[in-house]
Amino acid sequence: MISASMLLAPVLVSAQLANPTGTGLPESSVMDIVSNIMYWLLAIVGIVGVIGFAIAGILYLTAAGDETRIGQAKSAMLYSIIGVIVALAGLVALNFAKNMLGANSGF
Repeated sequence: MISASMLLAPVLVSAQLANPTGTGLPESSVMDIVSNIMYWLLAIVGIVGVIGFAIAGILYLTAAGDETRIGQAKSAMLYSIIGVIVALAGLVALNFAKNMLGANSGF
């Protein structure tokens, strides 16, 4: 049983590597699908961070000298900046991982 499975393992693996034709399924690799999902998530985080930064600016302008509201606006601005930085760091990490795994090398 073990020797039969060892002999059939290369055949099974090569059958899974063949691209399906006529099925209507996408022919993208798993790396492409995961990177597209990550790009969408990072774009959403970046957009939310920029919107949060704009809202924090409006809060700061409408504080009218109230120290508690100014403090809330400053903390909201800090969190928005941190969100944008995390989104940019995620983008850099994703591109670094793609290059390290050889997704852009054509192999």
